Amino acid sequence: MMKKFTFLLSVLLIGLNFSQAQQDEECMAKLSIFHESVKAKNFDAAYEPWMEVRNKCPKFNNAIYVDGEKILNHKIENASGAEKEAYINDLIKLWEERGIHFPSKTPKGEYAAQACQLLYDNKDVMHKSKEELYESFDAAYKLDKDTFTNPKSLYTYFSLMVDLYDSGKKTAGDLFNKYDDVVEKVEGEVQNYSEKLNKLVEKDSTGSSFTRKEKQYKRFYESYLKAYDQISEGIDKKLGDRANCENLIPLYKKDFQENKTNTVWLQRAAGKMSEKDCTDDPLFFDLVNAYHELSPSANSAYYLGILKDKEGKTNEAISFYKQAISLETDNFKKAKLNNRIGLKLKLRGNYGQARSFFRESLKLNPSNGRPHLSIAAMYAASANSCGESSFDKRAVYWLAADEANKAARVDPTQSSNAAKSVANYLAKAPQKSEIFSSGRAGETIKINCWIGASVKVPNI
Repeated sequence: MMKKFTFLLSVLLIGLNFSQAQQDEECMAKLSIFHESVKAKNFDAAYEPWMEVRNKCPKFNNAIYVDGEKILNHKIENASGAEKEAYINDLIKLWEERGIHFPSKTPKGEYAAQACQLLYDNKDVMHKSKEELYESFDAAYKLDKDTFTNPKSLYTYFSLMVDLYDSGKKTAGDLFNKYDDVVEKVEGEVQNYSEKLNKLVEKDSTGSSFTRKEKQYKRFYESYLKAYDQISEGIDKKLGDRANCENLIPLYKKDFQENKTNTVWLQRAAGKMSEKDCTDDPLFFDLVNAYHELSPSANSAYYLGILKDKEGKTNEAISFYKQAISLETDNFKKAKLNNRIGLKLKLRGNYGQARSFFRESLKLNPSNGRPHLSIAAMYAASANSCGESSFDKRAVYWLAADEANKAARVDPTQSSNAAKSVANYLAKAPQKSEIFSSGRAGETIKINCWIGASVKVPNI
């Protein structure tokens, strides 16, 4: 009896394996057909065989979902009304199916954000309100924040919050909290790509050439940094005057007692008041001291430095700024602190000290071109003070142009600003006719004062 059972089981397994093999063969043939059609951009021809494989063999190959996305995007672009709505829903369904059958290749936050963005971009066709869209984005963000990284979707997410605030459906607290959430997320992504790009910038500075893969990675990192730079500007522009001192101070005063032991709240409130230059209000003093007492940190020491600056106690302010740097352990954040302090010193005309902080910032984050532009601007501002003759003074602009050029070489987000600065400085430097008449072509000019550098007169 046992032998008979075993025989029947073997026959059944052979039959199942044969059936599976036959199905796989059919799916392979159909997959080949629709894949070739997709490669030829003949999406309509690809649709039917693709649907057959999608329904019969959903786990067969990830190409079902990669090519399927292209096919359905084509259908969406060329449809309207109810038909377009159906294709949009099917694309969202396809992403859900991909997550089931190929979870390791389908980051939850990334694909949830894509679905939200698709609904937003087609909100009129999909009959979605701003409240519904915001809730979708918020759910996607909370589902998997780590992979919700698309710059456009992060901007849309925040933009919807602003719209709901303007219509009275979200409070000022909701708005500012979401601003902090999104900005911190963007800064985290900028840090991630900057640190990766820094390794390539450092390699380039040694004169080593990039491999083909490194060139591809460099373009990839730069493109994302450009995108995040653009949406950072967009987010701040969208927030606009809604986060002015008139709105911030009453809100934070109202919530201070409830949150005076909440370090995250205190840090965000102090940071926002510092950013929006609301530091003259006594509330800023209360926030900073409560924050520093609870959690002495780089940020709290920096804010204490701001307070000392306001009191005109420059040396004490610099002491706190240096303490902030010593407390920070993350090199990227330490670079930001050095740059911030450099900017404060630059505004006071303390160029020598400012340059030291800018240079330290560049050591820690060499792919950030902003400190180069700040140094260049200080050189240009000092042109009339450095050098004995008019020619020597204007030669400082060559030094400024060289420094601005460094920004363009290392930082894709500053290429346009750098190009404008370089053109401006070169226009103020001695021109070819002046170099010729002076007879100083090729000469090295020593620039004294705080600059303490040399610049070579161009050959003509």
